Amino acid sequence: MTSAVRLDTTFRADAVARLREGVDVLVVGGGVTGNGIALDAALRNLRVGLVEQRDVASGTSSRSSKLVHGGLRYLEQFNFSLVREALRERSLLLDRLAPHLVVPLPFLYPLSHRVWERPYVGAGLTLYDTLGGLQPSVPRHSHLSKTASLKAFPDLRPEILAGSIRYHDAQVDDARHTLELARTAAAHGVAVTASTRVTEFLHDGERINGAVVHDSLTGHSFPVIAKVVVNATGVWAGVTEQLAGVEDPIRMRPSKGVHLVVPRERIQGSLALITRTPTSVLFVLPWGRSWIIGTTDTLWHEGLSHPVATAADVTYLLEQANNSLSSNLTTDDVIGAYAGLRPLVDHEGQTESEISREHTIRRPRPGLVTIAGGKYTTYRVMAEDTVNALSDDLGDLAPSTSNEVPLIGAAEPAEVFAESRLHPGSRQIDDEHLLRLSHRYGRLTVELLDAVEQNPELAAEMPGGAGTLAVEIVHAATHEGALHVDDVLTRRTRLYLEAGDRGLVAARHAARLIGEVLGWDDQTRSDEVARYQRRVAAELEAQMAPDDPSAAQIRERVQDIRLN
Repeated sequence: MTSAVRLDTTFRADAVARLREGVDVLVVGGGVTGNGIALDAALRNLRVGLVEQRDVASGTSSRSSKLVHGGLRYLEQFNFSLVREALRERSLLLDRLAPHLVVPLPFLYPLSHRVWERPYVGAGLTLYDTLGGLQPSVPRHSHLSKTASLKAFPDLRPEILAGSIRYHDAQVDDARHTLELARTAAAHGVAVTASTRVTEFLHDGERINGAVVHDSLTGHSFPVIAKVVVNATGVWAGVTEQLAGVEDPIRMRPSKGVHLVVPRERIQGSLALITRTPTSVLFVLPWGRSWIIGTTDTLWHEGLSHPVATAADVTYLLEQANNSLSSNLTTDDVIGAYAGLRPLVDHEGQTESEISREHTIRRPRPGLVTIAGGKYTTYRVMAEDTVNALSDDLGDLAPSTSNEVPLIGAAEPAEVFAESRLHPGSRQIDDEHLLRLSHRYGRLTVELLDAVEQNPELAAEMPGGAGTLAVEIVHAATHEGALHVDDVLTRRTRLYLEAGDRGLVAARHAARLIGEVLGWDDQTRSDEVARYQRRVAAELEAQMAPDDPSAAQIRERVQDIRLN
């Protein structure tokens, strides 16, 4: 098993020093794809550095539907190869790579037409099961009557229900999965650094041979010499190519996906729900103490850093949910909302829902490789294909072994829970919270229990806390590279999503705990809290705006400290 490393300030300083020495591969972008590429390359004995201008998973990789799935709608597009590939990766994540973070999720597909719909959907799900392989990691689909459907999901509207079909996919905590991927890459020698922004590319004639990197934490800039640079910046792929002097940069078409969060008690159901909408599908997903409802699929023309939900997005999602549910959800039920941008490669003449989710790899300049498009589920395949493409720059490479290397916390949660109960640090933690830790941290739960053993006060639940313990806040700063309150509340924990106040009550307490680790003075703590408060206020105001331009203008009043 790979030993974990702490992404603390000492590691960061060492990583910056290693970047200064030069690398074989410089990965630009700290989302799931960039970290996947960094890990794959390191496993092939390459010297690898990764720079991310904000925080690990701060973009699309923390704002997905939090599903690992083949994509039923891709079957209707006859994209069987993409579905097969995604289902193969789903099994790999469930069985080997991250069984604590990726868990089976049962779905109901409600039927409203008595004659034709059941055989049509049933045939599609039979094909879905078949593409999943002969020994699938999840149960095959089954048919339910109207009575059985209502028993499984009492809030379905009975007047439009003719029965349902039950099938399985998987759910992932996307931000935590990307973070553990980064820690796994770091454990294999990757110099992972957040708050590091590429400001220009270095070149030798036409060939890109590195980049100038600005460290927003220290204010210093430094060159990084690299044999090859990988552009894994997602929706910024075209912007990054422009910075590299590419005459005809890749054209991206960012598509906004909005999700709402409502309290668990507002919807009565025991599994996930998928329903059709006029343009796509709608998910109603159990998520801890909440439900996630999404998503939208609309073209985004505004700034790439801060996509936001609008009043129109909220209205649309609530209307679509209420078409199937008797809960009669209103805006008062919405305790959280988030928006992410799908990094779709622009193909002229296609709508957002029609554009392929397959990835594109290109070499716009010698020494520069761009990876764009793709799905969260297939990040590992995208990474493998990208590193394979580096052979033109690096010569013959060893085959990829990323399908054989579990993430550092990988373990069955039940096994972790049983072992954790024997740890002295668990005496202060009840079973509900310990099981939750086992799912979120896997084998790394021991890191948190060690901290609680040293300081039992860390076993307390955070104020307004949605089940989050104080030790998770501290752990984010000591082991997971968090540098700001925003990093902890929006990505390392679920406070921003699940706390009814978006984590505002918890923010001040979090600043105190983080500050004790990072050496913040009183002014820095106050500034961090104030900045987080301004962000929440701006997003809540934007959520009442009628359209994207006005919502974006509101949100952009509060810039990320790293981009100033």
